[in-house]
Amino acid sequence: MTGPLTGRTALVTGAGNGLGQAMTQHLVDAGARVIMVGRNLDKLVQARQELGLTGDQCKLASCDVSDSASVDQLALTLKDESVSILVNNAGIPGPVSDLVDIDPDDWDNVFATNVRGVYLICRAFLPAMMKSRSGDIINIASVSGKRPLVGRTPYCASKMAVIGLTTTLAAEAGPYDIRVNSLSPGPVRGPRMERNFRLEAERSGTSYNQAEADLVSRAALGRMVEEEEVGQALVGILQMRGLTAADIDLSAGMVAR
Repeated sequence: MTGPLTGRTALVTGAGNGLGQAMTQHLVDAGARVIMVGRNLDKLVQARQELGLTGDQCKLASCDVSDSASVDQLALTLKDESVSILVNNAGIPGPVSDLVDIDPDDWDNVFATNVRGVYLICRAFLPAMMKSRSGDIINIASVSGKRPLVGRTPYCASKMAVIGLTTTLAAEAGPYDIRVNSLSPGPVRGPRMERNFRLEAERSGTSYNQAEADLVSRAALGRMVEEEEVGQALVGILQMRGLTAADIDLSAGMVAR
């Protein structure tokens, strides 16, 4: 398949389901070859099968992005690949609880994947991009990093950290013609949000439907974002060669109130 990304190889972390799977499909549709990365190789195999992709279109590699040794091994395994697109999508939602009730280990686990993972992947694959003087890095942040979300302090703080990492790395990488941007979806329809609504209902003593309605009511469009829309936005960002150090809000108009 040919398209605007033909000839390029993209590495997508957290590719075994949800947004990672959807973004993989859109990257392939745009002509890119994709390396799907995740902790569970069996999930990656299943995801590739569900997408109907071949081994030529999509390579699989297991890695725990929070572990430096695992990331170093991933870079060694892929040393012959010319990765020119990094999509740092791997992330965990963390606890749904008031800050005073959050265990420090749970807090650290969120930052280990959501922030340290982005740092480690960039640290491992950026040098080759700098050598070739080209490339794109897109870090998946969240609108929750930019507006209040009660009961989600570790997640929100981690996503704001990703946005800060993005803007600073863009300044460092810019002289090498490498673009670094973040994409901040709002609530994306799917199993993760279903889990969050259930836990928020338990925390606040309300119903699942009310927890969902309370969050969706903050969006100007009155709805959640679809996985397909995130995939489309990713490909769009990659075609804007003058775009760097930007955070793209894809939240259906979610506002801070």
